[in-house]
Amino acid sequence: MPTRRYLQVDVFAARAGAGNPLAVVYDAQGMEAPAMQAFAAWTNLSETVFFLPPSDGGADYAIRIFTPRMELPFAGHPSVGAAWAALDAGLVRERDGRLVQECAAGLLPVRIRRQGERLLPAVRSPAARPVDAPAPGWLAGDRVWGAARGALPPALWNNGPDWWLLELADEAAVRTLRPDQAAIAALPGSGKLAVFARADAGDGADLVVRAFAPGVGIAEDPATGSVNASIAALLHRHGRLPGAGGRYLASQGREIGRDARLELVVDADGGVWVGGEVHAVIRGTVDW
Repeated sequence: MPTRRYLQVDVFAARAGAGNPLAVVYDAQGMEAPAMQAFAAWTNLSETVFFLPPSDGGADYAIRIFTPRMELPFAGHPSVGAAWAALDAGLVRERDGRLVQECAAGLLPVRIRRQGERLLPAVRSPAARPVDAPAPGWLAGDRVWGAARGALPPALWNNGPDWWLLELADEAAVRTLRPDQAAIAALPGSGKLAVFARADAGDGADLVVRAFAPGVGIAEDPATGSVNASIAALLHRHGRLPGAGGRYLASQGREIGRDARLELVVDADGGVWVGGEVHAVIRGTVDW
């Protein structure tokens, strides 16, 4: 049985331990999907990525993304972490600060920004679109679990994964929300809910976000690139992007002991880029 290189990184983190951990398995040729799924379940992290040779000549590298329960076509923190891991391991070399990732969602462009010795990847999310689905009554009310709703109605959006998006009135409503996990798990189409609001001035963030995914076995995710990209697309559609020049900073994870920072950029074509810092925490090998 081959021994494969292993890396565990912390994504969207100004320091190790503040973001969302990601398991990375290099040299995954020969691993069948059930073996990948079993390993992802064993790590018990929100996602694990497996590196494979790209099948498309336009890609620099290819990954498959698994949660403990299922494979995903796209997810933000695995894509940002994978770009960093590919460069860290010397699998690829950027061209003018750019790479192309192959995953089940297709070919995704990646930008690499350098700050001294640090690499800060950003991936362009698949286009996010609203899904025609009526919100259940409890989600469409003026108050949700005692918290006042914001101006935008709840909506189901998809950019690979499906997420219900709910704007709340202010940062305090997001920070103090006590969600009903069973109600979220039963949400049609996803079993996932993200809440967000404009941030109060103070710590540099423009938006605060929390993401609950009991439908896929994650009570609360510390940093979620896909959902932040969908929120950015929603706000762009309504002309309500925070920050300046299509660029803003989102805060997530503080309520569960993290302090993630996600950089969102909406380009001239309306495409959403999500990125941030990545830190290596564990390096080793996998026997599976």
